[in-house]
Amino acid sequence: MKLTESLENYLEVIFHIQASKGAARAKDIALGLNVNNSSVTEALRSLAKKGLVNYAPYDLITLTSDGTEIAKVIVNRHKVIRQFLLEALDMPEDDADSIACRIEHVVNDTLILKLQKLSDYLAEKAPDWDK
Repeated sequence: MKLTESLENYLEVIFHIQASKGAARAKDIALGLNVNNSSVTEALRSLAKKGLVNYAPYDLITLTSDGTEIAKVIVNRHKVIRQFLLEALDMPEDDADSIACRIEHVVNDTLILKLQKLSDYLAEKAPDWDK
């Protein structure tokens, strides 16, 4: 299923909130994405139509099993890219996180696998970027 970058961000934020709190509230999502409540409502309606979230106005929001699977892929992409930027390229944490957040939406699974393998290989070699 092809999702927009925005909807992927919603799934990722809901995944993290659900992992820490058991379920999400619209206001938690709005805070997590720094968007207004009407944007959250619109996105939740779209995700619910696609069968990715359990949503009813003023109720708790949870991911469906399909939503959870997609969110896991997105979260993993973010993690792998962030790890690569931090460890292989020695980028500052804030930069690595914000760049990973943008890149995660345009890469395919093959690139993620190769980045993971390269990160693992480089971790063994421990390059010194200060030289």
